[in-house]
Amino acid sequence: MARISINIKDGSVKKADTIIGIDLGTTNSLVAIIDSVNGLPYCLSKSDATIVPSILYFNPNGEIKVGNAAKPHLITDPQNTIYSIKRLLGRSYTDIQAHANSYGYRIIEDETKAMIRVEMNGKFYNPIELSAFILKALKENAEAVLNTKIKKAVITVPAYFNDSQRQATRDAGKIAGLDVLRIVNEPTAASLAYGIGLNKDENKCIAVYDLGGGTFDITILRIEQGVFEVLATNGDTYTGGDDFDRAIVMQWCQKFELSIETIEKNKSLYQSIRLQAEHVKKQLSSNNEVDCELEIEGNKHQFKYTIEEFNSAISSIVLRTIECCKMAVRDAEVGLTDINEIVMVGGSTRVPAVVNAVKAFFKKDQVHNELNPDEVVALGAAIEADILAGNRKDLLLLDVTPLSLGIETAGGLMDTIIPRNSKVPQLVGRQYTTSVDGQANLKIAIYQGEREMVEDNRKLGEFILSGIPAMPAGFPKIDIQFLLNADGILKVNATELRSNTSQTISIVPQYGLTDTEVEQMLLASFQNAEQDMQNRLLAESRTEAEQLIYQCQKLIQANAVLLTEMEIKETEHLLNELREVIKGNNRDTINEQTERLNDYTRPFAERLMDTAIGNALTGKKLDAL
Repeated sequence: MARISINIKDGSVKKADTIIGIDLGTTNSLVAIIDSVNGLPYCLSKSDATIVPSILYFNPNGEIKVGNAAKPHLITDPQNTIYSIKRLLGRSYTDIQAHANSYGYRIIEDETKAMIRVEMNGKFYNPIELSAFILKALKENAEAVLNTKIKKAVITVPAYFNDSQRQATRDAGKIAGLDVLRIVNEPTAASLAYGIGLNKDENKCIAVYDLGGGTFDITILRIEQGVFEVLATNGDTYTGGDDFDRAIVMQWCQKFELSIETIEKNKSLYQSIRLQAEHVKKQLSSNNEVDCELEIEGNKHQFKYTIEEFNSAISSIVLRTIECCKMAVRDAEVGLTDINEIVMVGGSTRVPAVVNAVKAFFKKDQVHNELNPDEVVALGAAIEADILAGNRKDLLLLDVTPLSLGIETAGGLMDTIIPRNSKVPQLVGRQYTTSVDGQANLKIAIYQGEREMVEDNRKLGEFILSGIPAMPAGFPKIDIQFLLNADGILKVNATELRSNTSQTISIVPQYGLTDTEVEQMLLASFQNAEQDMQNRLLAESRTEAEQLIYQCQKLIQANAVLLTEMEIKETEHLLNELREVIKGNNRDTINEQTERLNDYTRPFAERLMDTAIGNALTGKKLDAL
């Protein structure tokens, strides 16, 4: 039942805003909403097209066609027809340079180095603007079907989308005239569509395997008493059905001794072959072989393409998804026998080889693929929209952050504040202090990653907390708060508590992160775990030694008249020895030398403290209790 508002003054009834769920897909996009009569989600359709291809065509007159109307131009005018735009969201030219020739349209590097641009009939567009055209068409489609204005939406993204890509999706929605209430992980939305866990007495652990046109995600969820908790996510932001199509094209090129580079230069030819490969792929979901005919440079090639050839072409791609599954299960800290059900999402899960590989890995005889895999994400987005509208209070959705977030501390160490796979939204605070007397400014650098040293992680941004009152080292109390909101966007606040000096930063999306960097972050953390820990311990020992050197120098400078010549000489000797061993990489030697200096200076440091206290109390008397 929809929530309504009543104007108490005049008694009029105002219907609450309609909130739609949008699956902005690489290949296709959909809009879904909850049926006000039966409370079930359904996908909206304009005429006969429920699914809108994520394709844009820019004609010379400036008209923009979207969806099925744009699809024929992939062959007739590929230079001005855009597809798979989702793969370009939040990316730099460096990220997609290796694949640039496989697109029918021209991709160029933006002068700011931040985002790529696409040239259409002499005009330039960035991926956010292009995605906004698709979202605007979906919005107008929904308004026509529902006969009401649409202002609010929930948009889904792959669970492995980084901060930049999530923010780019939100920006695209804003340009399209939508207030994006929530960015939701696609696998999480799909679990809602299947209704698993709606029975509050049902406790389950499920895996959602989502292989779409351009991205892959695997999510492990625990569902207890109506609470959806994401235990772990993993994926590949550049693996999907488009790669299946390209694998077929490359196999055909090898079969007929054709140059893939030459074919890619002829945009119309490449699109024609790619679309045929896509058609063949779909046919092989229910057939063992397909009759094919290719016409290349006046030569006709007629042949049969078999399921065995197809499986061979895509085997390495399928294997990549299974490797992601292994990592997700490990991160979730569950066994394969603990996972009760497998949910298949995305059009590419219709491929029999994919289904068989998933069954084999998870050791299951059956998987959930009874619903239309192209629609389940949009249906789940509609349910989430219904929750945000206040119409369903029986569900609670908890997502996680895929990589740890933290700051740089002394010695170049990564101090994790929000660990990987923490629930979002999340607010975590931690207190720090200064290491130098009178320090007025403190640089706070924010990083994302799993390595012990910040140099091995991804830098998100930095800011300066200025105006700290002059105080001895260790006296300021600096509270750093990390707020990771429901969309996975990070805000950082730093406050010096004694003076209430404060500074806040919203992490600006950085579009220069490559796929390889994202995909290798977790793997590198496991491969280098032992060495990383040794590096961390060494850095901590060096930092402790440097602090002791600093304190000893202060002590000598301030109390030289109270120390004997021998005490000063021996202390300086030990200081020099410690300075030398710090240059090396032997942690045990550094610790031993640090302890020697500590042991030698401790007695006269205590003597100096007693003298200082005695002087402070001279001539003073204590009030009677």
